[in-house]
Amino acid sequence: MAELIGNLLVAQSGGPTSVINASVAGVITEAGHHECIEEIYAGQNGILGILNEELIDIGDESRRNIEGLKYTPAAALGTCRYKINFDKKPEQAAKDMTRLFEVFAAHNIRYFFYAGGNDSQDTAHKIHLEAVKRGYDMRVMGVPKTIDNDLPATDHCPGYGSVIKYNSTTVMEIGLDVGSMATDDGSCCIVEVMGRAAGWIAAGTVLAKQGNPANAPHIILLPEVPFVEEKFLARVKETVAAHKYCIVVCGEGVKNAAGEEIGADKTRLDAFGHAVLAGASEVLKQLVQSKLNLKTRTVLLGYAQRAAAHFASQTDADEAFACGVAAVKAAAKGESGLMPKIVRTSNHPYKWAIAMEPLENIANVEHFIPRDWITPDGFLPNEQFIQYAAPLIEGTVRPPEKNGLPQYVSLNKSPVEKKLGPR
Repeated sequence: MAELIGNLLVAQSGGPTSVINASVAGVITEAGHHECIEEIYAGQNGILGILNEELIDIGDESRRNIEGLKYTPAAALGTCRYKINFDKKPEQAAKDMTRLFEVFAAHNIRYFFYAGGNDSQDTAHKIHLEAVKRGYDMRVMGVPKTIDNDLPATDHCPGYGSVIKYNSTTVMEIGLDVGSMATDDGSCCIVEVMGRAAGWIAAGTVLAKQGNPANAPHIILLPEVPFVEEKFLARVKETVAAHKYCIVVCGEGVKNAAGEEIGADKTRLDAFGHAVLAGASEVLKQLVQSKLNLKTRTVLLGYAQRAAAHFASQTDADEAFACGVAAVKAAAKGESGLMPKIVRTSNHPYKWAIAMEPLENIANVEHFIPRDWITPDGFLPNEQFIQYAAPLIEGTVRPPEKNGLPQYVSLNKSPVEKKLGPR
């Protein structure tokens, strides 16, 4: 295939992770090794920024800043939750696609990389198909990212190892705190974590038990297992009787037997049409207090769990960087419409490699915890899951410090001169 010469554009989408910038660093670093890539740009705030022709000149960033992306949390390029939706908004989607390709052509974008989760991979896939349809020579690559760990094909997603490392440590510490104050009256603490419809994040906190059944968490509620009130209350009561306290971890997307999310606010939808979640722990708290008359507290980890770069997994950061590198190498060879995936080649010791997967197999497909990785009663992941998750938290990223705090980097974000009129 003839060498394609032009500029590269990278962007981020969706909720950040503590290692999403490591993937961007991988893209930028590897792009600098290929003569076919002339200028390196970034879209400010994802696809929305590209539609508005708000591009950043990465060439104006210092080498120190690019290196610092490996340990800096959040989305350094800015992110968005904008969906090009041909199903519900066909006219707007068509206009958006035309505008995107006007921007690509105006800035000679021949390499496009989009780091994100399910919806972002769908966007990358649509852009790849549109490029083919229009006869516009461009290589499009998705770059995997999501703490939810729900992308198919890949063994796991960059961002997942770090979130379960942080969450497991936090649950362990909460368990020690609550346990030290346990009295004959008993108490319950419910920790709510992210993950939407998949329970990977909640399940990952089982690592806090470190093989001791008495350690927290005592109960993990997963969206994959229908929530049954009577069984849950019985297990809480049994646990408090044994230990004088009970630590519960619940995924935000826990569902009842009818398949309804117990914490969903259906009156509020996000940009992708998903019901806003963040109320499961409060529902459970009211249930425990009213039915068991137990002192109950809730902990909502929220943004902290995806932003905790100070305790990110080194394994996770290395894999995230490698995914960015692999995406550029594949594109430079002439490939398009793909996403790097992590392939586990050994568990003991843990070894991995990067392969490529067509975006059509990734877009809008959710991957859930296998039922045989969960105990028969549904309250904890089993040893199979532990063997899967344990290697992903190995090593700790150590960002430089200043005055006792992590010294993260901020990009200069020098704007690329606009060549088009307003959107």
